[in-house]
Amino acid sequence: MEWIGYIASLLIGMSLGLIGGGGSILTMPVMVYFFGLSPVTAISYSLFVVGSTSLVGAAKQYRQGAVNVRMALLFAATSMITVFLTRKWLVPHIPEHIADIHGFQVTEDWLTMVLFAVLMLISSVFMVRKQRKAAKTKFDSGHTNIFKLVLYGTGIGLVTGLLGAGGGFLLIPALVLLLHLPMKEAVGTSLLVIALNSLIGFAGDVHAGNIDWRFLLTITGLAIAGILVGSYLNQLIPAGKLKKTFGWFVLVMGIYILIREMSGLS
Repeated sequence: MEWIGYIASLLIGMSLGLIGGGGSILTMPVMVYFFGLSPVTAISYSLFVVGSTSLVGAAKQYRQGAVNVRMALLFAATSMITVFLTRKWLVPHIPEHIADIHGFQVTEDWLTMVLFAVLMLISSVFMVRKQRKAAKTKFDSGHTNIFKLVLYGTGIGLVTGLLGAGGGFLLIPALVLLLHLPMKEAVGTSLLVIALNSLIGFAGDVHAGNIDWRFLLTITGLAIAGILVGSYLNQLIPAGKLKKTFGWFVLVMGIYILIREMSGLS
């Protein structure tokens, strides 16, 4: 089954290049189901893969003038701190055995997979639904926007830190609606924020050691190759249709994971 995982790693990068997000939502399940890693380890590895791949994609978008670095750093200021603190202090204190439900043991691994499946279902809704056009207004640095920015940044930081997903499906609407960035610029900017969040989150795990760097760099290399191919294909294929198709696929995968994990309760 590992060869399927290597192919999936290439496709993860392609989806990031094609639609500016989405691929990271599949990285953790690929690590768990195709490479046999525990969910906790898979999340850590996912942060490195997603962060490195998104950084390459952001660099390419920056050269095309589609990354607002100031807005990315403004948004990441809150989310990066939240990710690091989550990986450094919160995750290590989550007990392996959480509770018993009618004889079924709720473990950290089980709860992680269920929460990730729910995240996939929410993500798929954002991908499938029609996107509203945002009003083209300038960013207002008033207290309301700053408060919302901190709130969104903290929320996305928690999602990234706990589940290893970059949160692109949350980031892009936030960048469009809160900071009023054009959609193309929001996609490129979100890649930079995802890269910063994910790599900072991984840095919080490095102290634990036991990292299989050969495996991790192989997967990351495939994903980076995929994002370069995806960025090229993005110029030839309508991204809107691809995003909706990918959204349906994520929905099916989320339902599959949820059914698989919940079947243990019966």
